[in-house]
Formats: sequence, C-alpha cells, structure tokens
Amino acid sequence: MPIRVLPSSDPQRSWPLHGVKSTREIESAIAKQVVGIDLMQRAGLAVARCTLALAPHADRIWIACGSGNNGGDGLEAALHLKQWGKDVWLTWLGEPDSCPSDALAAYKRVQAEGLHIQQEAPATFDFCVDALLGIGQVALQQNASQRHIGRNERMSQWIAIMNAGQAPVLAVDLPTGLNGDNGQTSPNCVRAQFTLSLLTLKPGQFTATGRDVCGEIWLDDLLVSWPNTGMALVAPGTTVTARLGGLPSLAKRRHASHKGSYGDVGIMGGAKGMVGAAILAGRAAARAGAGRTFVSLVDETPLAVDPDFPELMLRTVDKLDQRLMSVVIGCGGGAAVALHMARALDEAKWLVIDADGLNAISADPTLQQGLKRRSQELRHTVLTPHPLEAARLLETTAAEVQQDRLQHAQRLAEQFGCVVVLKGSGSVIAGPGMVPVINPTGNAKLATAGTGDVLAGMLGAALGALGKSATLEDVQATSAAVVHQHGEVADRWPSGQGFTASDLIRNL
Repeated sequence: MPIRVLPSSDPQRSWPLHGVKSTREIESAIAKQVVGIDLMQRAGLAVARCTLALAPHADRIWIACGSGNNGGDGLEAALHLKQWGKDVWLTWLGEPDSCPSDALAAYKRVQAEGLHIQQEAPATFDFCVDALLGIGQVALQQNASQRHIGRNERMSQWIAIMNAGQAPVLAVDLPTGLNGDNGQTSPNCVRAQFTLSLLTLKPGQFTATGRDVCGEIWLDDLLVSWPNTGMALVAPGTTVTARLGGLPSLAKRRHASHKGSYGDVGIMGGAKGMVGAAILAGRAAARAGAGRTFVSLVDETPLAVDPDFPELMLRTVDKLDQRLMSVVIGCGGGAAVALHMARALDEAKWLVIDADGLNAISADPTLQQGLKRRSQELRHTVLTPHPLEAARLLETTAAEVQQDRLQHAQRLAEQFGCVVVLKGSGSVIAGPGMVPVINPTGNAKLATAGTGDVLAGMLGAALGALGKSATLEDVQATSAAVVHQHGEVADRWPSGQGFTASDLIRNL
C-alpha cells in the first residue's frame, strides 16, 4: 500500500529523491530481475488501490491515459477498478501499432476484458486519474513537453476538464505538465489534489511549483521495498538527486550547562527605517536558544531596551566581540551594512549572511574573495538568499534560478564554499560536495515581512550552539533542521488566521 509522504506522516524520516535519469536507471536494474510487464501490472494495481482508498464511494471514475508507459499504468488500473465493480470511463491517446510493448500488452488485456475505450472525456465523473505523461514528459525537454501538450488537442482539452474542479484528480507519478527534475510547470498543467509517485520520489514534486500542483503526495515502491532488499536495484552511476529532509536533531541541551554552553550570537543590521528586521532576528535567536544575543544597529542610535525582549543586549556597531560564536549580518541592513561586511567576513567564527548582506557581496568582488577565503580557513558560512538575491550572486536572473532551484543552490554553494539556504517553495539546503536537501515543511503563510529575518536569527542561534569543532556537514544538517522547524510553525498555524513574523517567534 502507498505511504503518504506530504503532508508527512513521519517527520523524522529523510527520503531519497531521484531525478528522471536516476529513476530510469533503477527501472532498468529492476527489469533485469522482474519482467517489465509485471512491473507495469504492479503499478496499475498500486494506482487502483490508491484510487479506491482516496475515493471509496466514487461512482464514475475517469482514467485518462497517454500513449506511453504512464498510460499503460492507467490501463492496468482501469482493469482492476472495473473488476471491483466501479464504473470506469477509459480514454487513451495511444495507438496499438506505435505504443511501447508494455503498454501494448496492457491494451490487449483491456480489449480481452471487454473494457471499452472512449474517445472523449465523460460529461460527469466523481474522480479522475491523470495517467497522460508521467516521467515521460521530462525525457523530452520541458519546452518540448509543452509543445507536445499544446499540439495534442485532446490532451489539452482533457487537462482543462480536469482543472475545472468537477472532481478530485489523482496524478500517476507526476501531474501532466510538471517537470519532475526541477518543479517547473508548463502553462497547461494538471493541478492534482493527489499524486501517487511510483518507485521513487522526484525532486520536482517538492520544490518550485511542484508543491502547488501535486497536492498530497504518496509513494508506492511497487513491492520492491528498496533499498532494504537483496535485489541489486541501483545501477552503477545511479545518484540520489536530493533528499527530502526529515527532522534532523538539533544540538541537545545538557542539564549540567549554562548560558556560555550555547554560544553568543551577534546580530548586525537594522538601518534607519528597518530596525524591526534586526530586532526580529535577535528575538528569534533568543527564542531559539542562544546563550546571549547582542543586537548592533548599523546606523541608528541603539534602543535602550527592547521592552518585549529585555534579554536582548542592544549596542552600537564597533568591533566584533571575540566571544561571539556566530554572527548574523544583513537583516534590514540597507546600504550601510556594506561598511561592516569586510569586518564580519574577517572576524566572525560562524557567519549567517542574509538580505542586504548578500546584496553587498554580490556588488563587491573584494567581499566575494573574502567570503571564499572563509571556507579555506574552515570558518563556516550560511547564505540565506531568496531567488533574486541568489541571482545577483550568480549574475543571472531570478527566473533562471527558479527554472532549476537545485542546480543553482548547489552552484552557489560550490562557488563560495558555503551552505546555502535557497528560500521559497521547497527551500533547498545545499553544501559543497554534498547532496542537497529539500525542506518539506512551510506554506504560503510565511510569505510575509520578517519571516526571513526570523529564520536568519534561528540559524545564528543553532550555529552558535554547534561549537568550534563543527564540520560543514554539521552546518548543513543543522541548517536543514532549522528550516524544517521554521516551516513547521507555519504548518501548525490555524487556517484562516493571520500570521506574522512575531507569531512565528512566539510559537517556536
């Protein structure tokens, strides 16, 4: 039976994510030990079972099949649902003389059972299965996939009917129009309420627009149960494209400890008119467990005290206190933060660079060299860009970054020797030479001012607690845990209620 992955039923579990190339390699390895047609029959049974579980009382079920193997999975599912007494309306875009051999075998079984293939979508239906393209659309280039959908008039019509909202849609492997490698969608993309991913989970299901079009995501391993099996499933060269981050453990607090055990955190930011950003980061660091939190405003007279968080120590920016275990720079820093960036790069042990700190680095080659030098000196840095800030650092556009979030996050990590948290839908946590992590928590409630400042402060506190011996792998794992916690607060927030960065801090 399938396992629901998102929303997560097991937040502690970390799932491997395989791109299309890797998935096909796994399929090929399985095919050497399992007859290919048998694998399609398993897939069809999985789709039928999932359909029955999600829509047990549906009368008419429309199964829309494409001409490839994804369509073959749909044909197999139709056979099972028909045998179980369901009213199945089956449409197929394939032709017996041109479809793949496995799909042809499924078509012949449909014919033998007397299940009629319709030419048009039904007028009414209670549930729909999208088995049009699956991972086959990514084997094309995304632009070619868009043209393929656009040229096929019946497919376009069927997608429009699915998206009209008459009934829930279950996508087989991937919603038609979604690129499973990068989460990009074609203009004419199925917006499913459920997605049943077969054999592997794909990175595009969890980042960019994938989260919006997949709905609930389920996984069925087709009874292969890899990797806990004796079968040699993964072919040489097969790679895990990314991991869907579970909840790694943050540093545990010992009973016999004191405030000095958890690191002093310094916040540098808060230019005129943006003091709140630095205060939010400081409050978040304190709530996230920093031993002590210092907030230095870059061009404002410091406040005497933060009445809601008197624990914060407010001061002017002069030299960095050598006791600071980690520094967060850039939250609401404006142009003034550039004056302090070189000092932060040179003196901070662990460093989190956010917002205007990132913009200062992107505009100054000398600062870029200083950032690279930190990695050579084993002084770890976390960058927290949104897509536009990442684009400035990479000298490209935000649209290009969004076209392949995994690739650009990894490129940024390799270029500067840092851990990178590329924020957005399915935030990506990348480190040089490491498998990137896609965060499964969070939602659009975080699309409000100040939540990024809160994340930066939380990261500063978590890094401060790591201590001097932390490795870059420790920093990536800790960053993934913090991003998970940050998003989880938004996931727990009641639907329909307003959500602010201050609410986020209070509920950490």
